[in-house]
Amino acid sequence: MPISYNEQRRVFRLDTPHTTYLMGLVGSENFLGHIYYGPSVPDDNMEYLLRLEESPFTPDGNARERASFYDCFPFEYPAWGGGNFREPCLRVRDARGGGNCELFYDSHRVFQGKPALEGLPATYGDGCETLEIVLRDPVLELRVHLLYTVFEDADAICRSARIENAGTEALDLTAALSASLEMDAEELEVITLHGSWAREQTIDRRPLRPGRQGTFSQRGISSHQFHPFLALCEPTATQERGLVYGMSFVYSGNFLAQAETDQYRRVRAVLGIHPDSFQWRLEPGASFQTPEAALVCSDSGLGGMSRTYHDLFRRHLIRGQKKHRPALLNSWEACYFDFDHERLLQLGREAARYGIELLVVDDGWFGRRDTDTSSLGDWRVDLKKLPGGLTRLAEELADMGVKLGVWMEPEMISPDSDLYRAHPDYAMAVPGRTPTQARCQLVLDLTRKEVRDCVYDQISAVLRSADIRYLKWDMNRPLTDVYSPSLPPDRQGETAHRYVLGLYELQERLVTDFPELLLENCCSGGGRFDAGMLYYSPQIWTSDNAEAVDRLVIQEGAALLYPLSSMGAHVAACPSHVNGRVTPFAIRGQVSLTGCFGYELDLDKLSEEEQALIPGQLAEYRRFGPIFREGDCYRLASYRENHTYDAVMAVAKDKSAAVVSFVQVRSRASRRSLRLRLAGLEETALYRREDTGEVRSGAGWMRGGVLMEAVLSDYLGRLIYLEQVRE
Repeated sequence: MPISYNEQRRVFRLDTPHTTYLMGLVGSENFLGHIYYGPSVPDDNMEYLLRLEESPFTPDGNARERASFYDCFPFEYPAWGGGNFREPCLRVRDARGGGNCELFYDSHRVFQGKPALEGLPATYGDGCETLEIVLRDPVLELRVHLLYTVFEDADAICRSARIENAGTEALDLTAALSASLEMDAEELEVITLHGSWAREQTIDRRPLRPGRQGTFSQRGISSHQFHPFLALCEPTATQERGLVYGMSFVYSGNFLAQAETDQYRRVRAVLGIHPDSFQWRLEPGASFQTPEAALVCSDSGLGGMSRTYHDLFRRHLIRGQKKHRPALLNSWEACYFDFDHERLLQLGREAARYGIELLVVDDGWFGRRDTDTSSLGDWRVDLKKLPGGLTRLAEELADMGVKLGVWMEPEMISPDSDLYRAHPDYAMAVPGRTPTQARCQLVLDLTRKEVRDCVYDQISAVLRSADIRYLKWDMNRPLTDVYSPSLPPDRQGETAHRYVLGLYELQERLVTDFPELLLENCCSGGGRFDAGMLYYSPQIWTSDNAEAVDRLVIQEGAALLYPLSSMGAHVAACPSHVNGRVTPFAIRGQVSLTGCFGYELDLDKLSEEEQALIPGQLAEYRRFGPIFREGDCYRLASYRENHTYDAVMAVAKDKSAAVVSFVQVRSRASRRSLRLRLAGLEETALYRREDTGEVRSGAGWMRGGVLMEAVLSDYLGRLIYLEQVRE
């Protein structure tokens, strides 16, 4: 059994295939303390790690120092008050304004399977077991239901909390985080992802210092600037060696991911909804469900953590993982707003000529959308541009063998739109203040059912009007006027979270009513590339910056957590419309190959030499794409670190084949070849390298590696394919 309870020792035990998680009850009051999380151990008698024999002891034996006990005890789910001065998971304000909360063990149960989290994305699946521990504050009559799920096939523990008011007076939650993790600081480093628009998900690694370190968002979205993820690792941890702890948040709004080191050199890492922009009224009998946190421990380095997250998300989070990922052509950088029916047919003919499967009509097909200054919210076809509507366009494309996809921005409204003129109250705005525009648009109040219904009715009408196989759902600004008239003044702190719940409800309706639709989420690129959105869409537009060199860094950061199958990756126009860089067409194609492949340019404007490369790129995507999307991913080299070359390798799950994408950006100024050690192969099996015919054992390829030739020039791309030799 992966979950057990030792009644004699009063210790809870959770075992994944390679890790152990231990919690224990302490003292007559039954404090729940965190004992151990790490590589598997057979022992239950690890309570000595709680250091209960050291001063200030437990309140049972030293009640005069209760505050000191609270100040250093490793609470499994810490609440504010009593001397717990570190960041808590739970803060409660009672009817009299009091803010203390004390949680004690009440009961527990273990059951097969995993409950859904109402209104929230979360992991799912068979082959799992769940522990529910109920903690209770006897004064507030508050109950906290801690949920821990262990999967048979993943070294991850998925946690959440449901907070229930079992009393007779209303309570206000002013913090309700999802998970806390306690450990000795020792020598640790903290890893976060940071960036900006067009520079998302850059890896940052630094020593863990006393005080609080981490990352957060209060933009209403998970954001371009920071990411809902935190890792702690040994300073010596590499891609394949060393101890790493990861915490990933299955949520798409404001968050806090923080590690705090105290005076005792203890670390408390917490993850959850950011408390500074959160408040929730809990009426008697009501409960609040926190989003899920996915915890991973790997003693196989950063790569081990990454592959665990990849498998967890592919098997137990992304519901559309197995959907076909067509090679597509997007109209945006080909023509922006300047198109009509014939121009789109021209793009369709270009796509058909090369065997591209899908044409995506990006911004500009609706309302009077000739610039970005109008029409968001008016999701009706512009019949001046498309006289036959999307219906005729889809039919004529189908005759060419090309499917139709469209772009929409359903969460937004333009002040210059029919919807705004009819319902200005649908836009989020603070009373008495002029709402803040960004990109000449406002945000629809998705906390209100009538607004969600209005949006959904328009989306569904568009999708039913034609044979549309793909929808790119965009969101191009943060939330700035976080107020909703649907809530009273003393509950406005609920607005930001209710917005995210409204978004989830909309996308849940969409994927339920249109199960064959391939949904790709986008938020000005990677502004909402998070595990929460992956529950609804199997892929996300990784960044508006599709320039190949920058994408090496962006896609490396995304792959630290997310499978390659989740990354939209296109060959864009050149010089780059984002940074002006000129990158060879072959390199742009190879960098895009490792994600969900497509083109975002006018194919007819390519040179004859570039056009001649397209059939080969498409053939490589169809051949190698399944290995990149479904296989085990290994980072062999990082351009972000060495500033010269990059290498990523994917190995089929049955280890029958592997493919390496090597990209040299700058000349290595050396006539010596570069030795690149491979990874993940079956040691005793023989593998043939397709381009040279060489045959070696998996061990030989991994320990001896391959020699990448010295080329004294910038920009070199190589795909190396290995296939197991069958007797």
